[in-house]
Parts: sequence; structure tokens; C-alpha cells
Amino acid sequence: MKKITIILCFLSVLAGTISAKAQNDTTRHRGWFRHNIAGAAQVQVTYRQSKLGQLNAILNNNQIGSLPGNDIWINLSMSHIHHRWLFEDGIGGTPTSTANNGNNLKAKYNQFQLYTRAGYNVSRSSDFRLYPFVGLNFSDAMLRIQDNARTESTSDFSQELLNSTSSKTLWNPQFGLEFGAGFDYAIKMKPKQMDCYTIERNIPIGIRFGYYLQATSTKWKIDDNYSLNNGPSNKQSAVFVSFNIGLGYEVKK
Repeated sequence: MKKITIILCFLSVLAGTISAKAQNDTTRHRGWFRHNIAGAAQVQVTYRQSKLGQLNAILNNNQIGSLPGNDIWINLSMSHIHHRWLFEDGIGGTPTSTANNGNNLKAKYNQFQLYTRAGYNVSRSSDFRLYPFVGLNFSDAMLRIQDNARTESTSDFSQELLNSTSSKTLWNPQFGLEFGAGFDYAIKMKPKQMDCYTIERNIPIGIRFGYYLQATSTKWKIDDNYSLNNGPSNKQSAVFVSFNIGLGYEVKK
């Protein structure tokens, strides 16, 4: 055990020495980075029409009202710029849509998504970017049934555990592709100097326009990933448009 400890200590010191030498060489010959670092943190508001016809028909058959449209997405995203290539990653969701039957039985519906996009800037201007893009989209629709009349029929903890109620949560994960184009106009701000680096700041205001193509047809699921038959099966493929504003940066040596 002692020999193993000595060997591990020796390897750790050797690795640290090699890493430090490599870092010094990089700093001396190329600096901390070879290219300018640029990107932006953004807030995006997206419109994409939801298709709730089949779901509402099933809810109506169970004496629950129809859900209103769930078409507005609020997203947080980061863009990363490398030469003329632009990459964008985001996470977002929709506000909750609610339907009820007037008897304390409610249906609540909302959606969540993760997406990543890659685009190529075809503009030569330093003030704006125009780029076609393709992307991957991972989404999940969530339907919550709240049976408040039965859930609130007792205030005893033990009785509530096995209380007979219609309350449940169902979800529908899907995968899709995005095809579109983006336009960003950068409002210049005063640069900030830090040591030997200059941070050029801007406020990007832009728009994204494209088409979301749902590529999978996953069944609705409930607890323990149990799949359900005869659920809503219409795909959510649709045109989308996004408006965004953010805080951009470019770090130059």
C-alpha cells in the first residue's frame, strides 16, 4: 500500500509539471487563446402553434373543459461565435394552460424544451448577422390532472396517502429537427479594458424564423415510464418565429 501511495504521488507531481510546462508554452507562444471569444446571453420569446385538438377531445369525453392554446415559449439561450459559424443552445418552456369542469377537477398543460442550433453567417457586416441554421430539439409535454374535490376531502396525512383520487401527471417526450434562418443586429456599447484584453460589448436584437419537424411519435407516459395506448397522436410540427434580446461580448487580446 505504501509503494502504491509513493507511485501515485510521483505520477501526480509529474503530471503537474508537464501541465505547467504546456501551459507556459501556450502562454508564451500563442497566449491564453488563439482566436477571439464571442457570444451572447439571450432571452427569446417564441410563437409555435400547439395542436391540442385530439387532447381536448379526450378531455371533453371525460367531462373536462378544453385547454386554451399553449403557443408561447419563453427561452434562455447562449450563443457562441467562431469565425463565421454561430452555435446556439437554449432551454425554455410555455406558461401553463388550464381547463376545468367547474367541479374542482382541472387539467393543466405545459411544455418544456432543450435545443441546440448551428448556423453560418452569410453577412460581411460587423453590425449584423444573417445565417441559415439547423438544430436539434428535445421536448416534453406535461399534463397534470388535479382532482381537488377528493384530494382535499381529508386533512389527515395517513388517510391522504391512500385517498382515491383522479389526480395524476402524464408526459409526452419527443425529439424534433429545426430548419430556419436568423437575423441579429448588434447595438454597440462602450468597450471594457481588462489587463491586456478588450471586451467589446453589444446588445443583440434579433429574430429567428423556421420550421419545427417532430421526428418521433412517442406514446404518452405515466409513473415509472409506463406507456399508455390510445393517447393523442397528432404531431406538433409547425412554423415558429422567435424574437430575442441579449447581452453580447467579444474578447480580444
